[in-house]
Amino acid sequence: MKRSDIEKELSDRFNLQPSQSENILDTIIEHMTEVLEDGGRIEIRGFGSFFTKSYGAYEGRNPRTGEKVMVSEKKLPHFRPSRELIGKLNDD
Repeated sequence: MKRSDIEKELSDRFNLQPSQSENILDTIIEHMTEVLEDGGRIEIRGFGSFFTKSYGAYEGRNPRTGEKVMVSEKKLPHFRPSRELIGKLNDD
């Protein structure tokens, strides 16, 4: 499913103009991004939760040359599905 599919579904289901559904989706994604940037957690009951994990800097290797390189610390987004979603996917 692509972003345009979600926008179309919103338009069809709630009888909205395409620009309205695009604005709604933009607002939701923008707010979710801001929460994750601030280190917050997003929980959608029955679906799952989004959160960030921080990784410290470490010394890695360039796979082509074998040269040692310093990898800077970073934050990555993660998703953990709810038990309910896992159950639906596995017909439990």
